[in-house]
Amino acid sequence: MNDAQNKMYRYLVALTIASTIGLESWLTLFNNFAVEVVGLEGNQVGLIQSIREIPGFLAFLIVYVLLVIKEHRLSALAIIILGLGMAVTGLLPSFSGLIFSTLIMSFGFHYFDATCDSLTLQYFDEKKSPWVFGKLGSLASITNIGIGILIFGMAPLLNFAQRYLLIGGLIMTAGIWGITQNPTSSNLPPQRKKVVLRKKYWLFYFLTLMAVQKIKFQK
Repeated sequence: MNDAQNKMYRYLVALTIASTIGLESWLTLFNNFAVEVVGLEGNQVGLIQSIREIPGFLAFLIVYVLLVIKEHRLSALAIIILGLGMAVTGLLPSFSGLIFSTLIMSFGFHYFDATCDSLTLQYFDEKKSPWVFGKLGSLASITNIGIGILIFGMAPLLNFAQRYLLIGGLIMTAGIWGITQNPTSSNLPPQRKKVVLRKKYWLFYFLTLMAVQKIKFQK
């Protein structure tokens, strides 16, 4: 990889780890927090889980956000928003509070996920991009194991609010670091900042949507 690709790769690695910490921590802590602390019923938990997917369906709106902010900065900002959603979760122990914090967290996660894929495809060609996607996926899997061990270790020492604050603060720190970085290169072709749909790709769109929903249902 050249220097520009190395800078972008390191940038995506750091933010991917932060994003994975956020999502996996939320998934690990949420059910116990919702039932044991907030006292939610099963139908309320299911409703919040459904609301969590709303930002995913609205992710296409990112093309309009990119009209006013650079993509790599939006990636870092999304991580900050994800961390903020995590941090306030333990401070809002109510049904409406969990809806609010979940939406914040989910917007951050989905917007980073979209920009991460886009930046990877912009900076790495068809030979290198699969390798980068694979490496980022592997790092995410390793991070999942690490954050699970960390949460288990924190359980006897910290309450839910403290765990959410600590993890959210770490994620926001990574996002703030990202805001201060500039891993971009001016040698890339200009990016088209609009939604492009092709009728001939309808099957790909459908299968992608189904694959995403299958992964989310399994989680």
